[in-house]
Amino acid sequence: MTLNIKGLLTVALTVLLPWVMVSAAGDTIEMHATIVGVQEVVAGTIITKATGTFKATVNNDSTLTYTLTYNNLSSSVLQSHIHVGATKVAGDITIFLCSNLGNGPAGTPACPDDAAHSGTVTRTISAADVTNLAAGQGIPAGDFKDVVRAIVSHVTYVNVHSVNFPNGEIRGQICSTPDPEDRLPGAHAHPCRQ
Repeated sequence: MTLNIKGLLTVALTVLLPWVMVSAAGDTIEMHATIVGVQEVVAGTIITKATGTFKATVNNDSTLTYTLTYNNLSSSVLQSHIHVGATKVAGDITIFLCSNLGNGPAGTPACPDDAAHSGTVTRTISAADVTNLAAGQGIPAGDFKDVVRAIVSHVTYVNVHSVNFPNGEIRGQICSTPDPEDRLPGAHAHPCRQ
């Protein structure tokens, strides 16, 4: 039996080329986080029945579209953010997802807060929404590119703050489908288990 190299290459290119072309054309990054109390670190692990999810896409036009959902917080919702911080490390705020304190940048939506202290927020943000609060960690105001680099390097997290737990009641590391070219220097692939 002879091996038909030319035939194998033709088949491989037929199968792989459309995938490569779609991957090159679609430079979006998908991300998600499961948000729970046991991941909180600022005031220690929080024992709570509250849970949440964060799903987002970094779009080709340098925007990020997200949906944040939280359920059964122990008290009224104060605010929610993306922070720069590796697993089990607290960090500064880069992006306000919602706030009931009036302290976010212009356009920050209120955090929904129903009778069960649950809600969902969906929004598209851009460089104008990146705060200066993480400048001490190397991400100044408006630095959307480095926020994305931090996300794909798995050194960002989402948390939701409540009246009973103003430092954060639930938290989750943001996992993504990273492009290795976008990772921060020294960042390694992370299993990002949920």
